[in-house]
Formats: sequence, C-alpha cells, structure tokens
Amino acid sequence: MSCSKPLVDAFNRRISYLRLSVTDRCDLRCTYCMPEAMTFLPRKDVLSLEELHKLALAFIDRGIGKIRLTGGEPLVRRDMIELVHAIGRKLGDGLDELTLTTNGTQLEKFAEDLFAAGVRRLNVSLDTMDADLFEQLSRRDRLVQVLRGIAAAKEAGLKVKLNTVALKGLNEDEIPFLVEWAHANGHEITLIEVMPLGEIEGERVDHYLPLTAVQDVLAARWTLTPSGHTSGGPARYWDVAETGGRLGLITPLTNNFCAGCNRIRVTATGELYACLGGAEKVDLRAALRSDAPDENLAAALDEAMRIKPERHHFRIEEGAAPAQPRHMSLTGG
Repeated sequence: MSCSKPLVDAFNRRISYLRLSVTDRCDLRCTYCMPEAMTFLPRKDVLSLEELHKLALAFIDRGIGKIRLTGGEPLVRRDMIELVHAIGRKLGDGLDELTLTTNGTQLEKFAEDLFAAGVRRLNVSLDTMDADLFEQLSRRDRLVQVLRGIAAAKEAGLKVKLNTVALKGLNEDEIPFLVEWAHANGHEITLIEVMPLGEIEGERVDHYLPLTAVQDVLAARWTLTPSGHTSGGPARYWDVAETGGRLGLITPLTNNFCAGCNRIRVTATGELYACLGGAEKVDLRAALRSDAPDENLAAALDEAMRIKPERHHFRIEEGAAPAQPRHMSLTGG
C-alpha cells in the first residue's frame, strides 16, 4: 500500500507503469533504432545502482505497480542482476510486477537469475528468423544467440512475449511465419509500427508498414477475435483461432492509444519523459543528488504529472524530422 499520494496527471490518468532504463548501451545496432557509429553516454552521467534502486522505491511509494527495466540493452549492464534482486524484494509489498525488455543476446546467461529475482515474464525483440536479414537489420550476427536465449528463458519458467517491428519490404512477408512460430512455442507476439525517434542512416518511411495493412493480411489468413486481455501497455490484443495464441498490435501512427496512457519513462541519466513522443521532462538525477533528495524528488514527480501531455503527435513521411531527436535506446524501449 502506497503511503504517498498516487501519480495522477492533468487529464486524470492514473500513472501506474514505469519504464526504467538502466543503460543506453546496446550490443546490437538495429538500423531503425540507431546508427552504426552510435555515441553513447559517458558512464559518469548514468545513474548508479543505488540511485536506480532509490528511484524505483520512490515510484512504488507513489503507486507504481509495474516496473519494466529497459535500455538500450539492460543485460549488458554489469550490475543489472543486483538491481533486479533489489527491486524484486518489493514484489507483493507495493510492487505487482517486475519485468524487462531485452534483445535476447544475453538471456541464455541470465534467464535463471532473472527468475530467481522475481521476474516472471519478459519481452524479447525479434524482427526476423532469417539469419541474413537479422544480420542486415541488427548489423550483428547474433540470431542463434537470441534463439538460444529465448529457449533458456522458457526453460527457466519465464513467459516470453516477442516484439516484432513490422518493416515494409524486409520482414513483411515473414510476419505470418513469426506469429505461427511464436504461438507454436507457447509465446505471445506483438507487432509494432516503426517509431520516428532519433536520426538514423536512411529514411524510416521507406520501411514504414502500417499495421492496418498487416492486420488485413492476417485476417484473410486466420480468424482474429478481439481479446479482452490487457498487459498494462499500449498494445491491443487479438486471439488467433487457428494458432491458439494471442497477437498484440502497437500502433503509434495508425491508431493513437494515448487516451488510456498509464506510463512514464525514465532514462539511464534520470530524465523522466512524461511522453515517449514529447519533449516534456523533469530531471530526477538533480533531485537525487541534491541536499534534500526526498523532497526534491517528490516535487519533480508532481511536476511530471503537471506537464504530461494529452497525446503524442507522431508522423512519418519522407523528409520529415524525427518526432524527437533522442533515440529510442536513450528513452528506453
């Protein structure tokens, strides 16, 4: 039970879901996410393990019931498992769920540790099961490593949801196979429209695939029934009769989902972004490192609720600048 006032924004939305980035670093270089020669944050600017833990506790005290640890790739941070264990001790004591999003490259090593720390499900990014395309998209030859990680997670007792970015002319024709493979192996899968965040090499619009078109293709192939399931995030879910599994769709461009927004994001440097697609932010690191951290942190969280916008304004078209200059790896996936 939270002993402080809950986080409620100016549009009376109760904020109960925190995406907390532990690093902006990643061991892949996905073409739609970042350039090959990515400049990462100086380590001194990144919050310490103790600061991340203190933030998590403060958010739980204000009614955050679900925390998703993100990156970059969270499992490349050396002390990551220590943080998972520390936050996991609040499960059942204010925290309902602790989970994370990963690219899967480190999962084979850490799956059992994550389960032992209280994690019960996680999201794994997987855009293709074609080795050549995987290497083209991620600029790294890691598909076998990722698939071993997914298998290890399942073996450890973790529920896996696959996240697939739909990319026109790249994995477009593979999407039905990915859905079938996921469901045959007991995994959920969520398709995501490419998000216009950060400068990359090339034009995102060249590979933008609206999920309305994908849904039409899948509906001609299978029986899709709207599901009442909710994960607390932006996905809308469908049950697929023929595969027996569940399919999620995240549509930031074709179907705005902001009315029910219940989440905020904190970067690895302690910047709280009130909206993924907005510039509104408050500096939690400054509050944490001030002479009165508790009071200043509480004030910063109140300010975040005041400035959280009603909705994002994503658009994607040729020559258009990204919705925000920061990369998704900085904001936290």
